[in-house]
Amino acid sequence: MDKRLSAPLRFLGWLDDRIPVSRFWHDHMACYYAPKNFNFWYYFGSLALFMLVLQIVTGIWLAMNYKPSAEFAFASVEYIMRDVDWGWLLRYMHSTGASFFFIVIYLHMFRALLYGSYREPRELLWTIGMLSYLVLMAEAFFGYLLPWGQMSYWGAKVIISVFSVLPWGDELATLMRGDYLISDATLNRFFALHVIALPLLLGILVGAHLMALHHVGSNNPDGLEIKRRKDAQGRPLDSVPFHPYYTVKDIFGLSVFLFIFFAIVFFAPDLGGYFLEHNNFVAADPLKTPDTIAPVWYFTPFYSILRAIPHKLGGVIAMGAAVMLFFLLPWLDRGRVRSIRYRGPIFRGALAAFAFSFVALGVLGTLHTDRPWYNYTLRTLTAVYFAFFLLMPIYSRYDRELPEPERLR
Repeated sequence: MDKRLSAPLRFLGWLDDRIPVSRFWHDHMACYYAPKNFNFWYYFGSLALFMLVLQIVTGIWLAMNYKPSAEFAFASVEYIMRDVDWGWLLRYMHSTGASFFFIVIYLHMFRALLYGSYREPRELLWTIGMLSYLVLMAEAFFGYLLPWGQMSYWGAKVIISVFSVLPWGDELATLMRGDYLISDATLNRFFALHVIALPLLLGILVGAHLMALHHVGSNNPDGLEIKRRKDAQGRPLDSVPFHPYYTVKDIFGLSVFLFIFFAIVFFAPDLGGYFLEHNNFVAADPLKTPDTIAPVWYFTPFYSILRAIPHKLGGVIAMGAAVMLFFLLPWLDRGRVRSIRYRGPIFRGALAAFAFSFVALGVLGTLHTDRPWYNYTLRTLTAVYFAFFLLMPIYSRYDRELPEPERLR
């Protein structure tokens, strides 16, 4: 090593000889060529990674003062809020962060539907992403019990009871609770899964997702493969290096996102009961059932599908199928083009109807069921939701599509 170099550069050279830091930067940032026409929808991948890091960091600090005990859990949350320096901020960043994480993930998934990012050769990339989504749902569910408020306790009780209708469901529900009732053992079990097991699994899946992305390359709003046309140096013609072009773009997007995020954290952390239910500011009481028991908003579309089916086992199967059908998208879509820009009117209408049904099911999942139109509307929206997937092999094959351009626009 050249001793004329400064000490920091010599240290970086010594480190690079043992861990290929510069090669990693070269392969995955400076010389990772991304399509040149990324738009607004491509902010949400990097924002999802940021939210994962934020949730882990704030979760570690909260765990330092939290006591996973039925006797002290609620009081420890109050202690964090009132007596720990900046504890209120950490708690609200974590609780608001959970909702923002799902907002970002749902928009990220919708972008994939818009531009066909699940299509060949990205089937495995999509599958790993959906596995990450399942683990994230489990992570959120297990964390839901930890504040040990009324909605935490009764929401977990309702969701766990859903599994009792499955074959060997009673044994499965007992395994999840660690007892015959939701108790101290349940709280300890959920805490261990929420803090250790699931974040570790989620980190592995996110790493695999990024590896798969950088191997097959990023999709783009036109749905074209940029690797098909390269210059004399082997670089895709319609691409730019990820750094500095998209790192600067992502920093701008992150700045806008953080402005909105902290506006919610400081001024409306419960967002009228949608991010933090009002009943969860009351300690859990197994003898007093809340007037309304519903999961937090990011689970309500699937909870509505569960409600829509009168038969309990059928509702559980439908709720599970509503999630699992996403895994089949690469094989259900028979269209000849990827992007919504060149899709036909039938696919566009189907996607719009699906998006509307998903949002409407989420809204209905927060309402009482005593309205006369409720069940009819719920079942209609559920039918629209499933029709998007089950009819896709037909309407995507025979839809009128526009010709794709030769190069990115």
